[in-house]
Amino acid sequence: MTPLGAPQGGKRVSMADVAAHAGVSSQTVSRVSNDSSSVRGPTRERVLHSMRELGYRPNSAARALKRGHFRTLGVITFTMTTYGNVRTIDAIAHAAADAGYATTLLPVNIPTQRSVHRAFGRLEELAVDAVIVIMETSLRDSDHLILPPGVPVVVVDADHGAGTYGVDADQVTGARKATEHLLGLGHETVWHVSGPQDSYAARRREEAWRASLEAAGRVIPPTVRGNWTALSGYEAGLQLPADATCTAVFCANDQMALGLYRAMRQVGRRIPQDISIVGFDNIGDSDAYDPPLTTIDQDFEELGRECVEEVLEQLRDPVSPSRRPVVRTQLVVRESTAAPGA
Repeated sequence: MTPLGAPQGGKRVSMADVAAHAGVSSQTVSRVSNDSSSVRGPTRERVLHSMRELGYRPNSAARALKRGHFRTLGVITFTMTTYGNVRTIDAIAHAAADAGYATTLLPVNIPTQRSVHRAFGRLEELAVDAVIVIMETSLRDSDHLILPPGVPVVVVDADHGAGTYGVDADQVTGARKATEHLLGLGHETVWHVSGPQDSYAARRREEAWRASLEAAGRVIPPTVRGNWTALSGYEAGLQLPADATCTAVFCANDQMALGLYRAMRQVGRRIPQDISIVGFDNIGDSDAYDPPLTTIDQDFEELGRECVEEVLEQLRDPVSPSRRPVVRTQLVVRESTAAPGA
């Protein structure tokens, strides 16, 4: 049933329709629609009642153009298949919502400068105020991301160029803690199952693992490389020595550690009696592994908050310097690690 006084014929309800229904001017309806403090009491309630009665929806795009901002953040990402990216996107969306902003997600299938610039152009058409770029992998056609001028941008998980606003998790400290934990248990050295070579996070973790062994004066085993998946961890595990020359492994993420568990059982090696394993990310199921996995925890919620805070600071003050926050990582010790032969 059409509400009393509503326009007939299914046409969109206008501000003038609401004004006529409420017995006020269109200017009064506009003020109520924009939450102006100049209209209060019974008049405001009458206008709100008419809006509900008629099904009036304010033209948010027109209001945004008038204000000069859209209360929307764009997010560009190269993949939504990795745990870290999914958690980061989720954290950004929640932090943006807490700040009163919506998010528009735009995946880029091919990590090239050209594809990223096309994504920026598309986000500009979709009317966003600023952009957060999750740079999980290196660009195929450029050493550094070249950002379009005049757009507030924060880059996550990348080697930032000069003048770039950036946020990172502390990959280096996390990998160092994982390696030093295993050495501290008495293992002679630590093997490493790394992530993809084009991943910034994988490279940082591998470099920190190597530096930790060098600082301790230990032999550095050859890196065994995976691609973040449990299957690649399983295949990497079958490449490791199945004897006492390999008693400790640091995996670059928890999924590959899960595959490594399977490989160790297949070759008859017990965890942690014969081999200790440390992962990275502290995924939701890592404490349900058999045995529960020792891992490095990343605070993705804080990462999302820092991304949103950095980009909003640019909107408030375009010339403000980036704080370049680094989000903490910490070791979570469980039952997958022990002294050699324990």
